[in-house]
Amino acid sequence: MKWQALRPSLDKFDFEGADQLVDFATQHDLKLRGHTLVWHHSLPDWFAEQVTRQNAEQVLVNHIQTVAGHYAGKMQSWDVVNEAIQPKEEKPDGFRNSPWLQLLGQDYVELAFRVAAEADPNAMLLYNDYSLDYDTAEDETKRNAVLRLLERLKSREVPVHALGLQAHLDGQDSRQFNPAQMQRFLREVADLGLKIFVTELDVEDQRLPANIEQRDRIVAAAYEDYLTAVLAEPAVIAVLTWGLSDRYSWLSDVRPRDDGLPIRPLPLDADLQPKLAWNAIARVFDQAAQR
Repeated sequence: MKWQALRPSLDKFDFEGADQLVDFATQHDLKLRGHTLVWHHSLPDWFAEQVTRQNAEQVLVNHIQTVAGHYAGKMQSWDVVNEAIQPKEEKPDGFRNSPWLQLLGQDYVELAFRVAAEADPNAMLLYNDYSLDYDTAEDETKRNAVLRLLERLKSREVPVHALGLQAHLDGQDSRQFNPAQMQRFLREVADLGLKIFVTELDVEDQRLPANIEQRDRIVAAAYEDYLTAVLAEPAVIAVLTWGLSDRYSWLSDVRPRDDGLPIRPLPLDADLQPKLAWNAIARVFDQAAQR
């Protein structure tokens, strides 16, 4: 449901592929999330030449009205704006220097949420971002910038309902995870009246030992430690892994191992069999308070 998949041209939408996903979910009584209405990546080739400061607002509004309107009533939630914050790019308020910021300024975020709420009034609307998880200066800076964005949106009565934590974890960096620090951040988000989703959970094993048993233990521990801390916050109401089987992980192409061995970041292995990570996730779910 990204722009590149839905917009073959400025004046044309193609819902065929996305409709198949919606039909499958409907047939099997599955809740469905829309990802994503506004992002700086996966824009179609025509975007750079045909979208200008003069027409950008019209293009954005039309896209959200058309896409969210097409699926109105069928979505449990939408990632309305994805990854708008990137403090290291040194723009005001930590905003990412995205095409949307360049064309419309910071108000594009508020605009997107207001239009999405009108187009699909029953869906939960999320702001979704990554690198909010570890006890590092970079992640702390980003957490603070995201929190300021959410505070500003809420103060302006913008219809944002939840924060999405992508939670692309790294097994090698698990020692940098500070449960108490993470819980403080989640409580600050919850105190704004927002729910919290874990939207894209996986654990990279690129820098872990080649031995599969060792790797699987470290990956499972990363899942368990993270989810134990996060699910202690009652405002966390959803956990989604970013893929289910190692056979289909995005990391195979984007971040393969240097030694050429297959990666193992997800709950099921390449043969769709449960791994230690599956058991770890199940344990945390079993022990978590009902909500």
